[in-house]
Formats: sequence, structure tokens, C-alpha cells
Amino acid sequence: MAQRLVAVYDGQVPDTIEELQTLQGVGRKTANVVCAVIWNQPTMAVDTHIFRVSERLGLTTNSKNPLQTEKALVKFIPENIIPKAHHWLLLHGRYVCQARKPKCERCGLAPFCRYFEKK
Repeated sequence: MAQRLVAVYDGQVPDTIEELQTLQGVGRKTANVVCAVIWNQPTMAVDTHIFRVSERLGLTTNSKNPLQTEKALVKFIPENIIPKAHHWLLLHGRYVCQARKPKCERCGLAPFCRYFEKK
């Protein structure tokens, strides 16, 4: 990876998802994180937490994969907060809306949550 960064990109980290994905070991999720965190671009990296939380809250409906979730989220979240929204959803999924035992009783989003409503 480092050799390619030097040879192709003159030692600079690329600022597009497409260019980042040409680097060995960099997939779409990592490219989105780099673009959001380093370049403050409106990109949404979707991991298992964001995939789960988005569906539970009703931010997405029947998304089959992370790319569908990503496209749905960036369509409705204002561009200027997308890089922050990634972290909000990630941390919410990690600490509150956990996979096996969500902490709905202490969740401030419960009144708006599709999962909580069904539960």
C-alpha cells in the first residue's frame, strides 16, 4: 500500500472513494471513513452497527447490504452532518442499540424507533 501511495499518488492520501479503493486492503467502508474523517466529505461508512441501527430506527427499510444502507442514509441526512452522523449511529449501535440486548429502556430515540414500537 505504501509503495502505491508513493508511486501513484506522490505520497498523498487520495481524496476519492474510487482512488482509495485502488489501495490494497481498502474497501468501500474504509474509503468512506477516510473521506469523511480526513477530508470531511459527506460519505457514510456502513458497518454492522450502522446497518442494524438504521433498520431498527426506520432510517432504512429492507436494505439488503451496506451499500443500499449507505445510499439511503446519504439521501436523507443533510450533507453537512453526514460525517458526524456516521459516528452518532456507530456509537449508538455499539453502546445502546446493541445487537443481542438493546437498551431500549434508556434510549432517547425509543419514542421514534420502529424496533421499539414492535417490541
